[in-house]
Amino acid sequence: MSRFLIHNRNILFIFGLLVIVYFILRLPNLTIQPIFADEAIYIRWAQIMKAEPTLRFISLTDGKTPLFMWAMIPLFKFINDPLMAGRLLSVFSGLGTLLGVIFLCWRFFDKSTAFWAALLIVITPFVVFFDRMALVDSMLAAFSIWALNFSLLLIRNPRFDLSMVLGYILGGGMLTKTPGLFNVIMLPVAFLTFIWSAANWQKTFLKTLMFFIISAAIAMGVYNLLRLGVGFSSLSSRNQDYIFPFSRLLSTPLDPFIPHLKDLADWFPKLFTPPILLFVFLGIAFVLIKRNKVALVVLLWLLGPLVAELLLLQTFTARYILSSVAPLLCLAGWGISQLTTQIKFKKEVVNAAIFAVIVPMALIFNYWLITDPAKADLPREERIGYFEDWTAGYGFSEIANFLMQEAQKGLVIVGTEGSFGTLPDGLAIYLDKYSHTSGVNKIVILGGRPEISDVLRNAAEEGPVYFIANRSRVRQNPTNTELVKEYPKASYPGAFQDAILVFKVLPSQ
Repeated sequence: MSRFLIHNRNILFIFGLLVIVYFILRLPNLTIQPIFADEAIYIRWAQIMKAEPTLRFISLTDGKTPLFMWAMIPLFKFINDPLMAGRLLSVFSGLGTLLGVIFLCWRFFDKSTAFWAALLIVITPFVVFFDRMALVDSMLAAFSIWALNFSLLLIRNPRFDLSMVLGYILGGGMLTKTPGLFNVIMLPVAFLTFIWSAANWQKTFLKTLMFFIISAAIAMGVYNLLRLGVGFSSLSSRNQDYIFPFSRLLSTPLDPFIPHLKDLADWFPKLFTPPILLFVFLGIAFVLIKRNKVALVVLLWLLGPLVAELLLLQTFTARYILSSVAPLLCLAGWGISQLTTQIKFKKEVVNAAIFAVIVPMALIFNYWLITDPAKADLPREERIGYFEDWTAGYGFSEIANFLMQEAQKGLVIVGTEGSFGTLPDGLAIYLDKYSHTSGVNKIVILGGRPEISDVLRNAAEEGPVYFIANRSRVRQNPTNTELVKEYPKASYPGAFQDAILVFKVLPSQ
């Protein structure tokens, strides 16, 4: 080990610097971006799981696996801001992806590929944006890249310990998000790197195949731990709500495939930036030219889930393909490494030129993500969901502080125009402690509809009642209310500007 460290001290120092840059691009102003609907749901589930052990599988009722929420629970003990806790979990999940990319490219390609791929993971806006959000996709991406690593390792060294580790990694991916099953499905692809010409290849092949079967069995065993939850039966049924049936694929194979391809054409130039995207295509081209087996496995590993999502998903958003981005950037790093060896010029100058091409545009994008994310050049549909629509929550921590001050005077009842998602969950995560208190110093949140219910109207006769809604859902101020706070959302030329509104429900005259 000491010889390894001494021999590779320069490249290890560079990787250490990249890890520092990784955190510089992800930790500052981590809560500056408004909370997204799914973030609010996941964080609220984690709080409920922490408060009530019998509800540790509550996410199954909505078709979501719980590992991300389980991992978030310990962070609540050290971090007061629940949104910060959730997003920090994604940041460290992304670090797992970075380390997985370094290992993959160094072990199966070369140091140069490892450097360029790691740099791309650190700076590519696609990765930076989602690593800064409390979403399960960063954790799934980490499990996926390590599943690829251990699949290739198991081919090179068919051993029981590697098989066990791979099995737990595959199981962890499925406990994070059900598309983690793709990692199990893609296992046979790793056999493209098997050395068939060896003298005893039949015996080695059967041994390796047995270990892969063991890995898959362990993964399914880990996944079946979810049967301990009462909502396991609804897991598959809820997932069916997000995908088209196979019968549709047979009847209309190009729908939604073509529309989703158009989505990729919109996302990639902006979220990768054109220079990085150029090297992504270069890496894919080198796979076809060089016919490198490991590179081909990496390409197929990312294409399998991606193509399935293009063919079957009803709703398609950029974060769904995050687990395919890390292998894609590995190929881009390999393409850059291959290019530097092809150009007959001083290598340091070539590297500096490539660095100067790919870094500035990505850093400009990331600067806006850190300082004023609404100004970042996001794809239009992504911007709508994360910054403009009802799914974006603004001012919730400020509203929570206001309500906590009101609760010092006595019981406060809060109604919301939603019952699941940004409202009320985005507000409830900040009021978790108050919802568990007894006596008069308590805040009760009642989810509902855009109209103020009779329950809220009647409660206003006896104490303070507030109603929180999106302006898009409540175009006119409800009768017998007073607007006390308003938090505008991001604006866009020619589009309606939404806002989070806080009304005080007045007693009837």
